[in-house]
Amino acid sequence: MTIAKGDSLPSTTFTKMTQNGPEPVGSDEYFAGRTVAIFSVPGAFTPTCSAKHLPGFVEKADALKAKGVDEIACTAVNDVFVMGAWGKSAGADDKVTMLADGNGDFAKAVGLTMDGSKFGLGTRGQRFSMIVKDGVVAELNVEEPGDYKVSSADHMLGQL
Repeated sequence: MTIAKGDSLPSTTFTKMTQNGPEPVGSDEYFAGRTVAIFSVPGAFTPTCSAKHLPGFVEKADALKAKGVDEIACTAVNDVFVMGAWGKSAGADDKVTMLADGNGDFAKAVGLTMDGSKFGLGTRGQRFSMIVKDGVVAELNVEEPGDYKVSSADHMLGQL
């Protein structure tokens, strides 16, 4: 079942790259007591994700934070090393936290997977964004296959 506005996020674990190497990030603790803008992309270093989606959130980070967002996070069904390298190459440091969903546990738990086998990607997370307040989905924006409209930083700014 797909998560909906008003639902609590399920308990899962992401991984993020730190100066000390990969570290687990429990979703319960991560989202507790604050407002997080999280967006999911089908894959790091893929065309739309690299040219528009991540750069849009990096560019709009200050504007999102000015509207009450405590942290901005990007997730993808990629390993932590790829997510760390992608974040560095995109200048996301201190603007967007890169959360690897290496096995797709988060994407599965929220019911937002896609089959990218046709492109050699296997099962991935769909393109979407959420505003999460204290672990509860306040806004959910799921793209139609192939689209990039409602999950953008600009669209999210209009929701805050």
